[in-house]
Amino acid sequence: MAIGLMRMFGFRILENFNYPYIARSIREFWRRWHISLSNWFRDYLYIPLGGNQRGERRAYANLVIVFLLCGLWHGASWPFVLWGAWHGAFLVAERAGVDRVLRRIGGFAHVYALLAVMGGWVLFRCETLAHAAKYFAALAGFADGDSVRHPLPEFLDPLVLVTLCVATAFSTPLARRIGQWRDRVALRGGGIGTVALAADVAWLVAVLFVASAFLAAGTYNPFIYFRF
Repeated sequence: MAIGLMRMFGFRILENFNYPYIARSIREFWRRWHISLSNWFRDYLYIPLGGNQRGERRAYANLVIVFLLCGLWHGASWPFVLWGAWHGAFLVAERAGVDRVLRRIGGFAHVYALLAVMGGWVLFRCETLAHAAKYFAALAGFADGDSVRHPLPEFLDPLVLVTLCVATAFSTPLARRIGQWRDRVALRGGGIGTVALAADVAWLVAVLFVASAFLAAGTYNPFIYFRF
């Protein structure tokens, strides 16, 4: 949205996310996730602290310091601090040798990265450590809920399922490849190019209409960065 709005005014800004959920390590995840923030912490904190130029132990300490401060940047609470420590610990482990293992296990590295990232999001989302502990316990199968009174379909309604499927598909480079194919077709001109452009406009109008309808129907739309 930010890139599109800025381009309307003639500015081209950095693409801040580059399909982070296809990462195969936490190191790769942070090269793809919130790129401007990662670059800022690298250039103005990690490198001034010495980076990796003063030995491995100092590099490990610098990584932990950077991500502890990254957690505090998001909010002055223990869950955010632990979220930063969580990512710092994984980065230290990968730098210490886990990355060599990840290169050998192929597709399982992607599973590892997803589990590590999602585990971190529990800390990021929960407002207290007690809430996070209960969430982790529920993920491990020790939930207090009653599956009879509150069955899974109660939460996985058609809208949620469709949203999950679309989000999963478009968290990969699928959208980019579709866009590249559409551009190639449109450049051919003629009837096929006209149809491609018409379909593109129709799709954008439909998305705008649906998004506006959901926004108008929503009774509570808080600013997403209100907590930070």
